[in-house]
Amino acid sequence: MTASLIRALATAASCLLAEGASAADVLSPMTPEAQQTTTDTGWTFSFAPYFWAAGLSGDIAQFGLPAADVDASFSDIFDHLNFGAMAIGEARYGPYSIFADVMYTKISGSSGTPRGILAEDVEVSSETFAGLLGVGYAVFEDNAMRLDIVGGMRVWSVDTDLSFSGGILDGVSRSDGDTWVDALAGFRGTYSFTPEIYLTGWGLVGAGQADLDWDVAAAIGYRFSDTVSAVAGYRALGVDYSNDGFLFDVVQQGPILGLVVKF
Repeated sequence: MTASLIRALATAASCLLAEGASAADVLSPMTPEAQQTTTDTGWTFSFAPYFWAAGLSGDIAQFGLPAADVDASFSDIFDHLNFGAMAIGEARYGPYSIFADVMYTKISGSSGTPRGILAEDVEVSSETFAGLLGVGYAVFEDNAMRLDIVGGMRVWSVDTDLSFSGGILDGVSRSDGDTWVDALAGFRGTYSFTPEIYLTGWGLVGAGQADLDWDVAAAIGYRFSDTVSAVAGYRALGVDYSNDGFLFDVVQQGPILGLVVKF
């Protein structure tokens, strides 16, 4: 297995997958309304899984190897995907909101070394987690539009395992990874053209342990009924983090598609 493939697998797990955002009334674009309830106290809760078909490009370095350029399409990543789970949830009271966005992926792959001398087979397994917890306040809201100013913290975690079998390195295993936290701030908003058609999007930027962390998206949605809507758009997310030989400087971007059901 080449060094570039190892690095690609080690970080491709941070890619994925699209957004489902709905708009019955003016809804948060960070909160696809797959399930929503309102309590007697005035709190509104919503939860939704989502899918993002993103590719990955950038520079990666792990296991003490030199940085390598990675440029993988979503189909390349999907071929190695074992598991992926993403969901967004929100609690809202009047103009105030608390929201979370969680992404977890696990990918793996295997290959041999040249002529099988070092190892007949090399297994690579990588797990990536990105979780955002934030708060928001609606600075403008009417029957057609809502604009929130938001701030939050995003936790990243990347863990990669290498296992060798056969050859000189038979039985050797190695692990590498890192965890870091960034602060982000920005805006999110929704605008309804008609009761059926709406735009939704957000823009967040920040830093912390990473030099730069950002996330932008825009989508158009259509409500088929009070319970079912669909969205289509585009999302891009980037992070630039390095620490003691570990480098994760990537941009993930791709189309978003979603079918949202309200209960």
